Amino acid sequence: MSPEYWDAVLRDPLADAGREPPGPPVRTLRLSEISQHILRVGCRRCGRTVEIQKADAVRLYGPLAVWKDLGQRLLDDTCQQRTGRHEEDGCWPVFE
Repeated sequence: MSPEYWDAVLRDPLADAGREPPGPPVRTLRLSEISQHILRVGCRRCGRTVEIQKADAVRLYGPLAVWKDLGQRLLDDTCQQRTGRHEEDGCWPVFE
């Protein structure tokens, strides 16, 4: 492909559409720093999605809980992918 083609592709405003918004990823934030009212975490392995209201999450786990840890806990508590081996057990989170 010609250099002009690649230049046009990279200048396209939709080229950055798949990237996360500026700022820290939501999975690294504490619950008190998240503005969303519904928190969702999905599993890449089994396709399940678990959601919790932010108010319930704060009440149960506290405002300083990190969403990444809480989301993993929510998935693990209801995980159906158990093999008996620690390396293979559990869900693979994707934060939405």
